[in-house]
Amino acid sequence: MESRAVLRHTRVSPQKTRLVADQVRNKPIADALRTLNLMGTKRARIIAKVLNSAVANAKSIQIDGGTMLKRFRPRAQGRATRILKRTSHIAVVLDEL
Repeated sequence: MESRAVLRHTRVSPQKTRLVADQVRNKPIADALRTLNLMGTKRARIIAKVLNSAVANAKSIQIDGGTMLKRFRPRAQGRATRILKRTSHIAVVLDEL
């Protein structure tokens, strides 16, 4: 039996979120939740919510990049530079052992 939870268009960068997901991937649920609660970051709270919605023991966590919000910042001499506000898609798959 397999349960799955997916959170899409989350306003956290995928690169930084993968660092948090690597800390809890393939750990038991209790250890993973304890680790996430001790981290205390926004990404850890988001992953803990997704993990709680797909409770089991063996899991796979996948972080993909989502759509980017494109913004512009004014620069000197009438120029502008682009700012990319990144989003993430977080997918948690749990297998029953």
